[in-house]
Amino acid sequence: MARGNTRQRIQDVALELFAEQGYEKTSLREIAERLDVTKAALYYHFKTKEDILIGLFQDLTRPMDELIAWGQTQPRTLETRQEALRRYQRALLDAAPLYRFMQENQATVRELSIGLTFKERMLEVTELVQEPDFAMADRVRCVSAIFTLHAGTFFMQNVEGDLEEKHEAVLEVALDLLAQAHHAP
Repeated sequence: MARGNTRQRIQDVALELFAEQGYEKTSLREIAERLDVTKAALYYHFKTKEDILIGLFQDLTRPMDELIAWGQTQPRTLETRQEALRRYQRALLDAAPLYRFMQENQATVRELSIGLTFKERMLEVTELVQEPDFAMADRVRCVSAIFTLHAGTFFMQNVEGDLEEKHEAVLEVALDLLAQAHHAP
């Protein structure tokens, strides 16, 4: 496990188990057993599975929140939009296990409080890369650039090739879409 403290280890193991057997089928007892700790030790940090998931979501989406805060203070230029895409790709890659969980457990995510806040974040990120006065086709290009990063993060793993090269190619395509949508003042 990459992260060291107990709280983070609990989250990492819980996410592994959620991915292996599904959120609904994973119990706090199984998480404690995998960690080789007592259930009481687990309860000290998290009272419920939802608490673990919310903690994970907050930790792993912090870069997304930082991106939104940064983007809202920047000039509305093509360069800013391009940097926003680069930062978003890094956030996606860092949080890939959580996003995979969300993709595979959409019904669960919708029922939990994190579903709505994630949707709100996504809307804010798409606002960073487009302008309200863009033509509809250009707005679609901007939103497509975001979803190119999503597709590249999760679906390119099944494509042969060097991982870094795939990430660079995905970013290049997303940046091309953004450049096509950019209107010079």
